[in-house]
Amino acid sequence: MARYVDGFVLPVPKKNVEKYRKVAKLAAKVWKEHGALEYVEAQADDVKPGKWTSFPQSVKLKKDEVVFFSWITYKSRAHRDRVNKAVMADKRLQKMGPEMMPFDGKRMIYGGFKALVEA
Repeated sequence: MARYVDGFVLPVPKKNVEKYRKVAKLAAKVWKEHGALEYVEAQADDVKPGKWTSFPQSVKLKKDEVVFFSWITYKSRAHRDRVNKAVMADKRLQKMGPEMMPFDGKRMIYGGFKALVEA
């Protein structure tokens, strides 16, 4: 089954990890209620700076931050577009303005991907 994936890499200040977890739990609930197949927020555990590139370098990670790698899966891009439209209209997320985000959104990397291989 070929799926569609939205992927994210972002820096979160270590002091805000618990706040981020709370926001992510609400977001996961909303995305799943609107039809997302899977919602995962993963905190860096074995991630080191590279010589030329790495997760920390990609988000210009600061010493007091940790990298998160996250993804949401869908049946297809069309399914993703329908789910995201419903999510963006959801009043629970509309209440959370940019000031509620416990990370620097300008350094977040994200995009949509067609699954090529699944096992």
